[in-house]
Amino acid sequence: MTATTTATIIPTVRLEHTGGGGGGRTRRMIGLIVVALLVLTILVVMVLPGAVARTNPITTGVEVLQAPSGSHWFGTDQLGRDVFSRTVYGARPVLVASVLGVLLATVAGVIIGIIGGAAPSWIRAVVMRVVDVLLALPVLLIALILIATVGAGIPSVVFALGAAFTPGFARVVESSVRRLRSVEYVEAARVFGSTGVRTSLRHLLPNLITEVVVLVSSAVGWAILTATTLSFLGLGVRLPAADWGSDLHAGSSSLSTSWWLSTFPGAAITVTILIANFAGDYVMTALDPRGGRRAKHGLRAFIGRGGSTTKEDA
Repeated sequence: MTATTTATIIPTVRLEHTGGGGGGRTRRMIGLIVVALLVLTILVVMVLPGAVARTNPITTGVEVLQAPSGSHWFGTDQLGRDVFSRTVYGARPVLVASVLGVLLATVAGVIIGIIGGAAPSWIRAVVMRVVDVLLALPVLLIALILIATVGAGIPSVVFALGAAFTPGFARVVESSVRRLRSVEYVEAARVFGSTGVRTSLRHLLPNLITEVVVLVSSAVGWAILTATTLSFLGLGVRLPAADWGSDLHAGSSSLSTSWWLSTFPGAAITVTILIANFAGDYVMTALDPRGGRRAKHGLRAFIGRGGSTTKEDA
């Protein structure tokens, strides 16, 4: 009976282990390779656009509004400029502004979040009430107000994105800091006389790195969408410089007759946001599936401006 039982149990366990786990790891590895290649492609296009598109994006020509062909893969616009070159070169201002804006929001949000979670109660109350007021405003509205104040251009877009995304980062970090303050080693540090600044830098900040990385990777897609929206409204890169949002707006008036003018910049925006979201999901899964998912969902709620109703979830 023992031999029979062993013979029936061992193959079952072995099949479950090799079939499910190996297949899942293989799929994850394939997905990771695909996402890494796509991210690498975007980086090459951003850093070395001339290696992909040989035509100057602002050079005009006599072939006006030519449909996609062998000589012009994405067609030409109203001034005879090559749409493929403009799409390739348009990636740089959008991605640079988005990444720098998210990094600015990360630094400011982490500082404000640590202050809101670890400072004395009266400081915490003042800081987080200001954050709550900003969370009541849509991200795009904050960005529009700031750009209307300081003027259009890439530096203004970076500043506007950083300021608009900071409240969401600050609220998620503050929630994590409040959770970490009740951990035993943090309480022990305070008992042994560690100051608030030392506790924050030595014990709280290192344990926030994983969630901060997940926040950054998850926010890039939202920042790209916001940056292209600002350019679409004429508040980002100004024509004739190549930019996805500006080109999307320039072709929107003739979409029925010259569909390629808006289709290819719009497709570039969509694909880039999807790649950024997929990359953020893989970063979250690799670093911290549970904590990262909580941080990502919290940031998504705040950017979508459900922040006041999802405070506990963050």
